[in-house]
Amino acid sequence: MSETLAADPYYDPYDFAIDDDPYPIWQRLRAESPLYHNDRYDFYALSRYSDVAKGLHDWRTFRSGRGTVLDIISSGVEMPPGLILFEDPPLHDIHRKILARVFTPRRIAAVEPMARQFAVEALDRLRGADGFDFIADIGVAMPMQTIGALLGIPQQDQSRIRDTTDSIITLESGSPGEGMKVEPPNLELIAEYVDWRARNPTDDLMTDLINAEVESEDGGTRPLTRTEILTYISMIFGAGSETTTRLIGFIGQLLSEHPGQRRELVADHSLIPDAIEEVLRYEPPSPVQARYVATATEFYGYPVPEGASMLLLNASANRDERQYTEPDRFDIHRQAGHLSFGFGLHFCLGAALARMEARVALEEVLLRWPDWELDRTGAVRAHTSSVRGWAKLPVTVP
Repeated sequence: MSETLAADPYYDPYDFAIDDDPYPIWQRLRAESPLYHNDRYDFYALSRYSDVAKGLHDWRTFRSGRGTVLDIISSGVEMPPGLILFEDPPLHDIHRKILARVFTPRRIAAVEPMARQFAVEALDRLRGADGFDFIADIGVAMPMQTIGALLGIPQQDQSRIRDTTDSIITLESGSPGEGMKVEPPNLELIAEYVDWRARNPTDDLMTDLINAEVESEDGGTRPLTRTEILTYISMIFGAGSETTTRLIGFIGQLLSEHPGQRRELVADHSLIPDAIEEVLRYEPPSPVQARYVATATEFYGYPVPEGASMLLLNASANRDERQYTEPDRFDIHRQAGHLSFGFGLHFCLGAALARMEARVALEEVLLRWPDWELDRTGAVRAHTSSVRGWAKLPVTVP
C-alpha cells in the first residue's frame, strides 16, 4: 500500500475511544501514513521507531521550548523559566545540570528504603481484604510520598499539590484542554516550605536548589530565582508522581492478563526489572511527545513546514514491527529497548527513580498477593493531555 497523508486512518488524540486503545490506529499509521497530518487540529505525527527516535534526538528541528504537549504548543503561551521539559539548549542544559544532581545513584539508593516503607504501610492496611485498587491503594500514595520526601514537602500537603496537577492536565471528552495552564500549581504553598528550608538547610533537594548557582548572561554565575526554584519543585513533584502512578497501574493490568508470567515473577523476583521494562515498552505512561518544528523538513516525500506541530508517537514506535519481533505480544523475557523515557537530550531524568519505585511496588504486592484478577467493571481510564493510564484499577484477590 502506498504511503500517503490521507485522512484515513484518522488519529485524534482527544478522542477517548481512540485513547482507550490507540494501538490499532497507530499500526495503520505506521503501515499507511508514517507521516500523518490531522487537518482538524493541524498537527503532523510520526509513528515508526526510526522516525520517532530520530525526531526525539533532533532537538534543533523539533523544539521543546514552546511546550511538549499539543495543547500548549497550539495555545502559543510563553513558558515560565525552570520547566526543563519545555526548554531547549542552552537554557535547558543549564537547568538540567542542576536536576542531574538530584537523581544520582546515591540519592536513588538512599530513597529506596523510604519508598519501600511507604509501600509496606499502604499494603499492610489491606491485609484480609478481598481486593484492592492498584491506583488508589499503591499507585498514587507510594510515588507521591517518595517524591515528597525527596523534595521535603510535608506528607499532609502532598495530596493538595497532586490534586491541582491532576486538575490541570485532565481533559474533557472530545476536545483539547480549554485555557491550558502552564503556571506551576500551588506556588504559594510551596513557597512556605522554601522559606522554612532556607532558614533550616539540610541534605535534601530543596536545600540543593536554594544553594544552586547557574551560569548568568554575563558569563558569571547567579543563584536560581525564586520562580525557578518554585517551578522546579512543582514540576518534579507533578512529573515524578503522575507517570509512576500510571506505570504501576499498567503493571497491575498486564500481570492480571498474563497470569503465567506473573507466577514466574512470584517464583523469581530477579525477573522483575526486565518485566518492568516490558511494561514500559508495551504500555508507556507518556505515549506521545509533542514538538514545535523550528526548521522545515521532509518525510516520505512530503514537506513539514516551519512552525508546524509534530507529535512523536513513542508508544507506537515501541510496537513497530520493523523494530521488534511480535511487538504486540507481552513478554517479560524480551529484554528489548524502548522509547518510553524519551531519547537524547530530553531523556527522562527521573527514569531510575520510576524504575525503582515500580520494582519496589511490585515486589511488595507479590509478597502479599501472588494472584489477582482485574475487576473490569470498576476500572476507569484516566484521560489527560500528557499521560495515559488508569484512574481506577480494582482487582480481586483469593
